Amino acid sequence: MSSTNRTVVVTGIGATTPLGGDAASTWEGLVAGKSGVKPLEQEWAADQAVRIAAPVAVDPSEVIPRPQARRLDRSAQFALIAAQEAWKDAGYTGKAGETEGDVVDPDRLGAVIASGIGGVTTLLDQYDVLKEKGVRRVSPHTVPMLMPNGPSANVGLAVGARAGVHTPVSACASGAEAIGYAIEMIRTGRADVVVAGGTEAAIHPLPIAAFGNMMAMSKNNDDPQGASRPFDTGRDGFVLGEGAGVLVLESAEHAAARGARVYAEAVGQGISADSHDIVQPEPEGRGISNALQNLLDRTDLVPAEIVHVNAHATSTPAGDIAELKALRKVLGDDVDHMAVSGTKSMTGHLLGGAGGVESVATVLALYHRVAPPTINVENLDPEAEANADIVRGEARKLPVEGRIAALNDSFGFGGHNVVLAFRSV
Repeated sequence: MSSTNRTVVVTGIGATTPLGGDAASTWEGLVAGKSGVKPLEQEWAADQAVRIAAPVAVDPSEVIPRPQARRLDRSAQFALIAAQEAWKDAGYTGKAGETEGDVVDPDRLGAVIASGIGGVTTLLDQYDVLKEKGVRRVSPHTVPMLMPNGPSANVGLAVGARAGVHTPVSACASGAEAIGYAIEMIRTGRADVVVAGGTEAAIHPLPIAAFGNMMAMSKNNDDPQGASRPFDTGRDGFVLGEGAGVLVLESAEHAAARGARVYAEAVGQGISADSHDIVQPEPEGRGISNALQNLLDRTDLVPAEIVHVNAHATSTPAGDIAELKALRKVLGDDVDHMAVSGTKSMTGHLLGGAGGVESVATVLALYHRVAPPTINVENLDPEAEANADIVRGEARKLPVEGRIAALNDSFGFGGHNVVLAFRSV
């Protein structure tokens, strides 16, 4: 098929997060301003400087049969749960091409599921098995479990995707980049339907020790639910979360032909790189500005349409302000009518899964016309107040009439920047 410029829409959503085992309960928790952060109860946590995290609300062992779960890394389990929910929510049943009356051609179906770290728990756990129990006790499933493309491959197998199964890896921007990649697969004619999102499962002593030692994580162990505080003057780092968020994306023509419910239009993506530092954000947000400008230049989106931003807002001193400066630089005074939310204040930071979960939140914000709050903002940073309208404390209604748009920002170590745009239908 020749290159096209087709409209892309969202027809299905799925999630498993620290706030709920599905998209509906996650959204309910976000709107209510609920925190999913808890003290770590594992024995190994006692020796850690950071003893808090945001685990999933519903463990995958309650959803996935044990024989299947033993062959999947935890990150792949999350991805499969979210993808199956999104697939069903979009109106599909079973594997493409195997269900009577199926309306999706498997050769026109793709999967793009990202992870920032991949099967890190499998890798570390199986190394412990090797050291403690010997070579013969290492699981024969170790390699397919630890592969970064394991979640995407398993989702692709579950739905029968044959147009392409991909795994972008760009640290904490991975989930958003996966959705952006999926939009382009459909827009350019490679696929009609793509299951896309991000997943992460890294609540393990090594990642927590490493992030803690690099001073990236909050050490507010005495107040777990108040530890993630984007834009607050007392913010001291992110809180590690886990889970997955997945969208089903389709060409507008394909969705209309089968009478699908449409949540929103997936307008497009803007991508850039900082080339500044492997960890530290560029303090003025120049790379973020470039990504946002790239989005505007490549789509028909106009700043006046944008009424909501799901900010990356990890609760780090430098990153939160750089992001807001970038918004102000590119969007100017239009920023003043944009409700900016930092949902990591409730879910923690899901690393490669963040862009997936926050895209689900962004789509639902447009669909329900409600912006979730940023919780724990007791003393708003003056620089944040000068650059954006932060939704604090309680959810805020968005305009009830007309077409409105929203952004989802995701940035990652290495200087990766991705800005996604969605628009109401």
